[in-house]
Amino acid sequence: MSKLYRFYEIIPGSLAWTTIILIFLLSWLAPALTAIFIILFDIYWLLKTIYLSFHLRATFSKMRENLKIDWLEKLKKCHCERSEAISITKGLLRRSAPRNDSIASGNSGRNWSNVYHLIILPMYKEPYEVVKESFESLIKTNYPKDKFIVVLATEEQGGEPAQETAKKIQQEFGNKFFKFLIATHPANIANELPGKGSNQAWATKEVKRLIIDPLKIPYENILTSVFDIDTQVLPDYFSRLTYVFLTCENPQRSSFQPIPFFTNNIFQAPALGRVIAFSCTFWQMMQQSRPERLTTFSSHSMPFKALVEIGFWNTDIVSEDSRIFWQCYFHYNADWRVEPLFYPVSMDANVTPKFWQTMLNLYKQQRRWGWGCENIPYMLDGFRKNKKISFRKKIHWAFNAIEGFHSWATNALIIFALGWLPLMLGGADFNFTLLSYSLPQITHWIMTLAMFGIITSAILSVILLPPKPDWFKKRHYFFYFLQWALMPITLIIFGAFPGLEAQTRLMLGGKFRLGFWVTPKQRLNS
Repeated sequence: MSKLYRFYEIIPGSLAWTTIILIFLLSWLAPALTAIFIILFDIYWLLKTIYLSFHLRATFSKMRENLKIDWLEKLKKCHCERSEAISITKGLLRRSAPRNDSIASGNSGRNWSNVYHLIILPMYKEPYEVVKESFESLIKTNYPKDKFIVVLATEEQGGEPAQETAKKIQQEFGNKFFKFLIATHPANIANELPGKGSNQAWATKEVKRLIIDPLKIPYENILTSVFDIDTQVLPDYFSRLTYVFLTCENPQRSSFQPIPFFTNNIFQAPALGRVIAFSCTFWQMMQQSRPERLTTFSSHSMPFKALVEIGFWNTDIVSEDSRIFWQCYFHYNADWRVEPLFYPVSMDANVTPKFWQTMLNLYKQQRRWGWGCENIPYMLDGFRKNKKISFRKKIHWAFNAIEGFHSWATNALIIFALGWLPLMLGGADFNFTLLSYSLPQITHWIMTLAMFGIITSAILSVILLPPKPDWFKKRHYFFYFLQWALMPITLIIFGAFPGLEAQTRLMLGGKFRLGFWVTPKQRLNS
């Protein structure tokens, strides 16, 4: 690692801690100036909340429309219309310029029936019930199963129980797809970080070697979906994905991002867990309406051809889901984008039999997501080396990435915890000023207005609940609505703290670096 790269790693954590330390120091040395800053910051946060709520509603509206559409039928209809147009074009070309038939026939590559779906499902020690539910959702999809190549990517470190689960899945589901493969990622490979990224890289290379290359399936006809093992899809999901793939501007230079709903086991999750789960979903929904800022997250899809050309996933990182975006972005000199699907997949919320263990797991999961800050030095170093990417794009992405992680680690602390420091540290002279009296009044007024955003989130969270279990009664809607009063706690304890810890660990480096932590998944008895 170069000294410059190491300097890039220090940037996120140093900015966050500088902000926090300055607020303490200036609250003591210049309380009036700090109070004005806090008031302005609260107003900025309120306006940003309103702005993002519009994006949330826009995505929700678009998603509801998409959920009503029969995407397989739309694929067939588009194919028929395209075939008719090609036939007409060919006829015109034969009458005018017979040698140019290839101009029209070149569009035939975008025939939906030619598209194969390579589905990679990395697993570690997840129980059979979790894995089975994901495979059952694949079986229920309406896309032709003879176009599915499914890989259950196990870990040697998972031990014999994991292999037994894989064999059981193969016996039950293996003959229901075009091809099914169990890939076992060896333990202790040199220069690899054990985790999802190294596992799925191994599995994808294996399916290329054992199935795709021997069958000579064109790489450009394969869409690769990497799903967490708990990911469940709706019946129309692959039809919707295929439609976007065939109709977007440049399908071979695009990733495809669904909206993650952490609702598979939402009724088993504690109130704090439910708020955190939906908060993540809502953030991803907002990003869908801002594709210029969207990078890949968790379960997503991309062309197999691009995967081969970039050399698959990096195997020495934790945040492989977002890193793959940057690998493609630099390899293709910024000619890469994320196409939002405006369509959901469902995943597990964090649940264990013990409340405090669930809280600890929630923190660790948020910290692992916060470790996505490791992509900032990778991005900055890539911008330094790649001279073909415009300066405007470099500034756009650098600012958005750094500002996003800085906000993650500091905003909630400034709003809910540090906003009172001028009153506590400013001394008697400041406390007798009009500004000291106005600070809590204005802050309270702004926070009251911001409650409308929380109310919107509460309403949407109730609307997006999956089918209710038998024990769920009308009174539970009230409690599921009221749980959003916990939002300030989640923003600090399960937002700012793990985000700040992740950035601090990256800043310190060495033994403080995070490895890949596998979120435990299980099913509790209802």
